[in-house]
Amino acid sequence: MKEQNKVLRGIGIVLSILLVVASFYLLYQLIKINVLPTKLLFLITIIFVLLDAIFTLLLCYYTRAVVSKIICVVITLVLIFGSCMGGYYISKTGSLLTNITNVTKHAKNTVSVVVKQSSDIKNKSQLNGLSVGTLRTIGTQGSSKALKELSKDGVVMNQSEYDSLSAMLEAFYNGEVDSIIINELSRSQILDMESYADFDNNTRVVYQTSYKVENTDKANAVSDITSKPFNVLISGSDTRGGFDENGRSDVIMVATVNPKTSTILLTSVPRDFYVTTACDAADGCMQGALDKITHTGIHGTNTTKRTVEQLLGIEINYTFKVGFDAVTELVDAVGGVDVTVVPGYAVNHFACMYNLSVHEGVNHLNGEQALAFARERYAYTEGDRQRTKNQQLVLMGIVDKITSPSIVQNYSSIMDAMSNTFSTTMSSSEISDLIKYQINNNPKWKIEQYMVDGTGDTLMCAELGDAASVMVPDQSTVKMAKDKINAVLAGKSADDVK
Repeated sequence: MKEQNKVLRGIGIVLSILLVVASFYLLYQLIKINVLPTKLLFLITIIFVLLDAIFTLLLCYYTRAVVSKIICVVITLVLIFGSCMGGYYISKTGSLLTNITNVTKHAKNTVSVVVKQSSDIKNKSQLNGLSVGTLRTIGTQGSSKALKELSKDGVVMNQSEYDSLSAMLEAFYNGEVDSIIINELSRSQILDMESYADFDNNTRVVYQTSYKVENTDKANAVSDITSKPFNVLISGSDTRGGFDENGRSDVIMVATVNPKTSTILLTSVPRDFYVTTACDAADGCMQGALDKITHTGIHGTNTTKRTVEQLLGIEINYTFKVGFDAVTELVDAVGGVDVTVVPGYAVNHFACMYNLSVHEGVNHLNGEQALAFARERYAYTEGDRQRTKNQQLVLMGIVDKITSPSIVQNYSSIMDAMSNTFSTTMSSSEISDLIKYQINNNPKWKIEQYMVDGTGDTLMCAELGDAASVMVPDQSTVKMAKDKINAVLAGKSADDVK
């Protein structure tokens, strides 16, 4: 019996040590993430200290009966496991905050020397002495870098400059030049032009290089994010190379947040909105030129931000960049999202994913389907307007899943997916303050929505140097958007603005 008691007491001592270590691990992660109000953190600390003390005494001194000892051991194991898992989940949350607020200092641009698929040119050495088309004012830094690197390798090309992307492509297909240099960011623009929709299939890359440009997107922080209203630009990029690469802004929303009135206004701008560009980057951005707003993202989030500020006459405090292709991972991580299709908007086949269909009512979509649903415009008579509404539905579906209790089941994978999906100029301390505010005050947020509108047309776009399908702004809706944003900033409801 004495031998058995020694064994049980030894187990009790080991478990007590593990319990204290697990508790301190959890408390350390709670302190490190800094999202709990001081009073609540103090209360949790006292509770864990008391639990550790009680179960240490019970395990080592006061429980002598075998059954009582076993019960204490089981409860202690549960506490150890719970503390370790809790600390691990909090650690993953902390990593998420670090990742999404760690905005890259430079953006990567990749440039390619492209030849026709039918060309005999197989490698860069065969480019020597041949002609190459480049753009005169757009992406000149990339063209110069490619030609300079080729020259170092003994490959000298005869350069012909063109004023627009469409003019360069026309010369290339007509045989005026043997090759062209394109920024890979412009590939999607090329494919959007009807004449060059098959560009990927009838061309190939024989040389590629990259260069970096400074990311000038900075926060214009408010003094107290829990009491002062602020604007956030949500930019959904179509880039496939991660957050260190710029791409077209396929989703453009301004979230106006007023913590005092617990109001959030989402103002959407369709990607084809025809606007005057307010440039941030000097390398080829067409300052003051008319273009669709989606093209501003190619020159960085800050160019999109400045253009939206100019369009709506507002000040944007923070940016929130969403890698929309990475949304597929997040949607799959949360187990899919539910979107409600209103009567009259059922679709049998989507252009971007033919085997996808949606019916009236609630539809459950996986990651690939959610991305296709958010990108589709050809299946709707409203085109870009409906696509913008669908994007809002997908984002709200993600929010619903992330804020539901079921998040615990796949918490780790969800945190990893979110780390690869979002990037913001809001600091981790500001995000922590917002979480504390939510825990302390538990406000019931009212979410309002608005979308600027216009009429469809085909007009010259500066980035393309060619006419493309655009949405000409209805200035009355632009003014309405500005008035609604200012109303929320002033502590009123956007719904009161008529």
